[in-house]
Amino acid sequence: MRNYKRYSLPGDKNALQYWTKIVSPWKVMRNFAVIQFCRYSPSLKLKNILYRNLLGLKIGKNVSVGLMAMFDIFFPELIVLGDNVTIGYNCTILCHEFLRHEYRLGKVIIGANATIGANTTILPGVTVGEGAIVSACSLVNKDVPAYTMVGGVPARSIGTVSRSKGETKHEEEVS
Repeated sequence: MRNYKRYSLPGDKNALQYWTKIVSPWKVMRNFAVIQFCRYSPSLKLKNILYRNLLGLKIGKNVSVGLMAMFDIFFPELIVLGDNVTIGYNCTILCHEFLRHEYRLGKVIIGANATIGANTTILPGVTVGEGAIVSACSLVNKDVPAYTMVGGVPARSIGTVSRSKGETKHEEEVS
C-alpha cells in the first residue's frame, strides 16, 4: 500500500486548478529552476548540495542522481534518499497527485543502497526498502520490500537481492 493523505477540494474544477492555493507559486518557480539545473548537471556532489539546501530533500551520503531525473516540483521536501542510493536517468519521483475533486500528498522514502532504474516513476506515499532494486521503465505504485527486485508496469516482484554483494536472483531461480 501507499501512505498518503487525501485533501478534498470544493467546486467543479479539477484539483490541479487549485494548485496556487495549495503551494506558493514562488516556491514552485524556485523549485523548477533548481530541478531543471540539476537535471543537466553532471556533478553529483553539486546536485546533492542543491537538492538538500535549496529544495529540502533529505539526502544521505554518496547518493547518485542520474541526468534528467525529475523530483516533485511542489513538495520535494517530502523525498528521503538513504545512503548510497542510485537514481537512474530520467526517473520521476512524485509526492503529489491531483485528481478530479481531491489531491493527495505522501512522502517517498528510498532506503539505503537501493537502486532505481532509468525511466522509472515512483508515486506518492511509496517506500522502497533498503537494498531494493527497481528495474528500468517501472511504475512503482506500492511499497517495495527490502532486498527485493521489482519491475514492470505496475512494478511487481521479480526476484531477491543478496544482502552481501547486491547479487540478484530472479523468481524462476528462487522457486
